[in-house]
Amino acid sequence: MEEIKLDISRVYNFISKEEIKNLENETLQAQKTLYEGSGDGSGFLGWLRLPSEITEQQIELIEEVAQGITPNTDILVVIGIGGSYLGARAVNDALANNFSHLLKGAKPPQMLFAGHNIGEDYMHELLELLDDYNYSIVVISKSGTTTEPALAFRILKDHLVEKIGKEEAGKRIVAVTDAERGALRQLADEEGYKSFVIPDNVGGRFSVFTPVGLIPLAICGVNIRQLIEGAKEMSQRCSPDTLFEENPAAQYAATRNALYRSGKKIEIMVNYHNKLHFVSEWWKQLYGESEGKEGKGIFPASVDNSTDLHSMGQYIQEGERILFETVISVEKANHQIKVPANEANLDQLNYLASDPIDHVNKMAELGTILAHLDGGVPNIRISLPMLNAFYLGQLLYFFENACGISGYMLGINPFNQPGVEAYKKNMFALLEKPGFEKETAQIKSRR
Repeated sequence: MEEIKLDISRVYNFISKEEIKNLENETLQAQKTLYEGSGDGSGFLGWLRLPSEITEQQIELIEEVAQGITPNTDILVVIGIGGSYLGARAVNDALANNFSHLLKGAKPPQMLFAGHNIGEDYMHELLELLDDYNYSIVVISKSGTTTEPALAFRILKDHLVEKIGKEEAGKRIVAVTDAERGALRQLADEEGYKSFVIPDNVGGRFSVFTPVGLIPLAICGVNIRQLIEGAKEMSQRCSPDTLFEENPAAQYAATRNALYRSGKKIEIMVNYHNKLHFVSEWWKQLYGESEGKEGKGIFPASVDNSTDLHSMGQYIQEGERILFETVISVEKANHQIKVPANEANLDQLNYLASDPIDHVNKMAELGTILAHLDGGVPNIRISLPMLNAFYLGQLLYFFENACGISGYMLGINPFNQPGVEAYKKNMFALLEKPGFEKETAQIKSRR
């Protein structure tokens, strides 16, 4: 089986091999801190060895529940926010047919989402759609009280009960939550929902290989065994037993930190495959929430090319030189369509006749990389042999592992997110939530 590859050769005109090599000891020390669990946030390292620790019994149980849900389900509504939905969405969108959501009765079930925003129009339109389809719910929340998913679940649960009755609705709801505590755990136990546990030692943005990601993906037809196997393979490549020069996570962490220290403050994740859009969204949360603290951190941004070359391309080419690019490239398309010849040739495309569309896309990718290099933008390239569950498992684990190393190189705790609570406190105060009377009085004085 092939593997994903990391190419950092196109940063050497901006930072030298020696500068990256000089970070070897620091990188390996950060890696040691990660694997020994001796740094801040060490209570949230359950993801690190998870791919090798998932048991056959656990996989079979997930598959059994998925098989029980799938036959009666046209749409699976995944309720969650942040890491509770982005991992599943990244993998599902990367592997699903682009247009299967438009095909009535398409199987496996189509994955839709709720609880990731507070959009009233969104919820109204979702309910209108669900009136006409058989649907099931996977609700994901450690506490069961996070505002966005809790609101969505309250509304959707009532809708499902009204649609098919309480007993049948109970068979179509799967809860992924805490093992013992919290509102959702209590409700799941009282109502008899099938339930799975979010491990205490795995934070949301690192949870794609737990039931948080695996349950919805299995219901929607993703081969979770291949996904896990890919992650397991990458975990072996990223282990401390691998030499620094051959360890993709260590190389990526060292390179991006060397670029950061040279003044490159923004990392743009670039793809040339539309199905990777939500992989970039997942990556942005992973790195933004892990590294953006204490006045530090590379700002994670993303573009979908070639589309965004006609919007963001100008800034990337000639804007302020504070950014670098990391390109995810898929080497082989899953399908092939060749450019047809045309006698009139009014669009002047006959020079491409008989070329696969993907060849044109690859030349757009290479041409853009070279143009941006000339414009002063360093480039890291990550190539996947093709787009499937195995290589996505490799890719996601690679990013997780490198994130832990990179965070410790920055001197911060990569596994907390204290800044996320600031907006919640203000929102609860403005909504006059019980227990926030003092904050309500303070914030009203600022309006």
